[in-house]
Amino acid sequence: MRKFIRSRLPSSDSIRKISWLQPVEHWLRHPNLWHLHRRSVAGGVALGLFCGLVPGPLQMLSAALLAIWLRVNLPVALFTTFYTNPFTIVPLYLFAYQIGVWVLGEGDVANVRDFPKLHLHDWFDSLWNWLVSLGEPILIGLPILAVSLALIGYILVRLGWRLMVVWKWKHRKSH
Repeated sequence: MRKFIRSRLPSSDSIRKISWLQPVEHWLRHPNLWHLHRRSVAGGVALGLFCGLVPGPLQMLSAALLAIWLRVNLPVALFTTFYTNPFTIVPLYLFAYQIGVWVLGEGDVANVRDFPKLHLHDWFDSLWNWLVSLGEPILIGLPILAVSLALIGYILVRLGWRLMVVWKWKHRKSH
């Protein structure tokens, strides 16, 4: 699996040679940003799941900056943010709202039902105004959901990686 993923990822050298990345090239030198080992990949998945819930077009930028700062796998962190897309973002935000309502013990369900009709030319503004109208429950629920998804992703990758290693050891011993 690791060979398959490694063959699909760009090399660190090819990334560092991109002309518009030259001002930050020195930040991209850390080996953990590119190596596929359990800590770096698990951290990249957790970071991508967390940053995937960042509103607007800042998901990949925040994932890249945090991956460089925390020195986790950069391509994995960027790729993992794609779990949020136009089909999944509304259900995820509604779930975050429900978490916020549950934590606060209150909430105005009418705001959730007033979902705007999205038009091609102003869908982002309409969606943003609707989210702002949700208020406190969404502000509390989003960070809780983001941290929860990040923890679950981190644990599942670490556990899955460990199980795969143990399986390979047993398989190797039997032959």
